[in-house]
Amino acid sequence: MKMIIHDLEPQEFAVQTLVPDSDAIIISDNGTIRKCIGCFGCWIKTPGICVIKDDYQDLGQLMSQCSEIIIISKCVYGSYSPFIRNVFDRSISYLLPYFAVRNGEAHHKIRYENKLALTVHFYGSGLTSTEQETAKALVAANALSYCCTQSKVTFHDNLRDIREVLQ
Repeated sequence: MKMIIHDLEPQEFAVQTLVPDSDAIIISDNGTIRKCIGCFGCWIKTPGICVIKDDYQDLGQLMSQCSEIIIISKCVYGSYSPFIRNVFDRSISYLLPYFAVRNGEAHHKIRYENKLALTVHFYGSGLTSTEQETAKALVAANALSYCCTQSKVTFHDNLRDIREVLQ
């Protein structure tokens, strides 16, 4: 199963017809996502589920059902948009609070046994080479942290390019 996380307006997403499969999980901004408060309740109080009660409290568990995560995000200074960043923060329950060394760095152990592939489509015109390199490094770090089997980053000047890649 695929999970598509995007920061597009609902009408943009619908117009682009970016839904590849009927069994894909679509995560979009419905205006109710709350910020992670760093309480670690998703590790201690309610393992795997965020203690903040909103439509995004089970992101970690949803990720465990996927083999691929596709992110569509505006590139903001070489990073994800605020909504996408918040989704990553709220999905920390995908991981355990314990550490393991990977590539000579300390990273959280994974809670679930599934293997993820991570594909990120950044859009925005006039991105500098520094922004693109920063974004690539960020995605590589996220892929390592989430134990992804592979990661891929592409940059698009407009949304039409993304539609062509996904179909």
